[in-house]
Amino acid sequence: NNTVVRFMNPLEGDVIIEDMVKGRVVINNRELDDLIIARTDGTPTYNLTVVVDDWDMKMTHIIRGDDHLNNTPRQINILKALGAELPVYAHVPMILGDDGKRLSKRHGAVSVLEYKENGFLPEALINYLVRLSWSHGDQEIFSLEEMIELFDACDVNTSASAFNTEKLLWLNQYYIKSKDPAELAEMLQSFIHESYYNTNEGPDLVEVMKVFQERCSTLVDLAEEIRFLYDDFDAYDEKQAKKQFKEATLPILASLKHQYEALDDWSAEAIHHVVENTVNTLEVGFGKVGQPLRLAVTGHGKSPSIDITLALLGKEKTLRRLERAINFIKA
Repeated sequence: NNTVVRFMNPLEGDVIIEDMVKGRVVINNRELDDLIIARTDGTPTYNLTVVVDDWDMKMTHIIRGDDHLNNTPRQINILKALGAELPVYAHVPMILGDDGKRLSKRHGAVSVLEYKENGFLPEALINYLVRLSWSHGDQEIFSLEEMIELFDACDVNTSASAFNTEKLLWLNQYYIKSKDPAELAEMLQSFIHESYYNTNEGPDLVEVMKVFQERCSTLVDLAEEIRFLYDDFDAYDEKQAKKQFKEATLPILASLKHQYEALDDWSAEAIHHVVENTVNTLEVGFGKVGQPLRLAVTGHGKSPSIDITLALLGKEKTLRRLERAINFIKA
């Protein structure tokens, strides 16, 4: 059987869609064809199955992209033919990439799970998406409760919105920074596992979060940022090593190591006092002491204040890494 089944569309009258976003949309039935609802092999087509599915699940509202607007009058006529109650429709504007084209995989992550795997918090993604084509004054940050109270689909803009990754990262950083440290530490566990290091031997992860959570825009970055506290790094940042690890650095690192070996009180205050003492004794600037020390213990040139960093790292690892840096310079 090489025949298809078509829906006999009405020839007279209009299909009126009272769209929550677009407003009233009127399509004359003469503009609509008798669409195929079953293929030659008997399988139903999209426009029939989606209607039956929505009807079967008793959908009251159909909220979807405005690229589906052309299908809606056809689906309404099928629903009427079935004697079904019509749902309320809302056709929201499309999301475009930075290049003005429809958002797709070539722009990066497009599924919610991908954003989760990339270290985005659900609150940040929801907050960002709700602000794409809707606003409430100049407010940027919305709690879930505020969204529920303030959001109205009737206030959604009709024009397409451009997806701005930088804005999403800014929001994500805000929510990471605002997160309860204990909750954040729990959320970070899966990302730490993916990075193949163990936090059982090292500083308390909750205490680490209190120091580092304001420094990163994704959980992936955060897991990588704190790695040095638990896992020995393979190499120093090449650019920083050329800049900081010079012959003149040797007496500075040697002095620091000697003083830290004698330190019984491994606190941020005591650690800072050693740095100050080295600066004054060797008559060099703080940068000449702090930066080589930071590179020696972290492997790169960025970290929170050096006293807090060393306090978290612990005395044993600090001394071991200072020794490694001294040997690296000598070599």
